[in-house]
Amino acid sequence: MSLSASDIARIASLARLQLASDESERMLSQINGFFDLVERMRSVDTAGVEPLAHPVAAVEDITLRLRDDVASEPDNREANQKSAPAVEAGLFLVPKVIE
Repeated sequence: MSLSASDIARIASLARLQLASDESERMLSQINGFFDLVERMRSVDTAGVEPLAHPVAAVEDITLRLRDDVASEPDNREANQKSAPAVEAGLFLVPKVIE
């Protein structure tokens, strides 16, 4: 996958960014470089390779130190949402930003 200058202009517009031409060219180069890296990673044959829970597990046996999942802070949802302009069912309501 490769992007064009018009793709960068559209992405910048959606993100409400104003990019100078040199910034746009640099962004195009960086994003296309990222996509090239992803394509190279996709081309690697990973059949039969077990996924790792932790990268060190490939080198040595490790035991993850996990703590109990216990709430350490009180529930202050109502107090935190008092200053919000709009709340519904405990959720912050925000304006739609996708065109």
